[in-house]
Amino acid sequence: MYHFEFEYIYAFILLLLIICIYKCPLSIKTIIFPHIQLFTKKTELFNKDKLLSSIILTLLVTALASPISYDSKSSQQRKGRDLVFALDTSGSMGESGYSAEDEQKSKFDILLSLMKKFVTKRFDDNVGVVVFGSYAFSPVPITYDMHSLKYMLDFLEVGMAGSSTAIGDGLARSLDMLEKAKAKNRVIILITDGYQNSGETKIKDAVALAKKLHVKIYTIGLGKKSDYDAKLLEKIAKDTKGTSFSAQNAQTLEEVYQELNSLEPSEIRSQNYLNKHMLFSYPLAFAILLLLYLLTRRIE
Repeated sequence: MYHFEFEYIYAFILLLLIICIYKCPLSIKTIIFPHIQLFTKKTELFNKDKLLSSIILTLLVTALASPISYDSKSSQQRKGRDLVFALDTSGSMGESGYSAEDEQKSKFDILLSLMKKFVTKRFDDNVGVVVFGSYAFSPVPITYDMHSLKYMLDFLEVGMAGSSTAIGDGLARSLDMLEKAKAKNRVIILITDGYQNSGETKIKDAVALAKKLHVKIYTIGLGKKSDYDAKLLEKIAKDTKGTSFSAQNAQTLEEVYQELNSLEPSEIRSQNYLNKHMLFSYPLAFAILLLLYLLTRRIE
């Protein structure tokens, strides 16, 4: 369906200048006639030059207002969810040797690299990030702008929330974000490589709130199962109808992300496609032609 509109509608205020064409003389001459009765008063009802000037000004203002025509089409497939990553940034996340291909890279660097690939495929989701160590906070609020989110991930680092592991606080902060969200489906992906040893929030209280808010929690343990509290992560996932994963190395972590994509599929975000045509050239060209005609008349 085709539509027509002006991009800068307020430009039409300039049409008030037409008043000046008729009311503002170029110069004022004072001529004194002692016997005005000798002259017959003649009113000029039609002035061709002033009319042309008015039309030219109207056309120029119309071009300035930028008339456009456009064809709007929309895709209505929407199955978005609000998804929060709760990331462990404790000191142990800085350990290297997690990837056989790049042993110098830390677990945290590999985690962020895979996260960037994962969020690129979240076409219809709003994604946020919470980091936790000795305490928890959100460096990235829930957003649909994946380019900005990936940019912000580059500023995350090990130890930025302290060196301990406050899993309960990480969940509580994630739930605070999701409680204010409006999506029907709300998900937390909790990623850690350790045991709860810090924080003010009890994990059972955070899980109880997640169940009340109908928030599903997926848990991912990094490293060997003996390195982190595997039973706790499994219970958190089970109680909230999520799934618990074990990622012993970088390869298995990538496989976990692929499985998450299948468990929580993301449809293409609804968009409006605008096929826009600029029309300002038509009134502008007509105004130029009339202006040339007017100048030619005055030269003659």
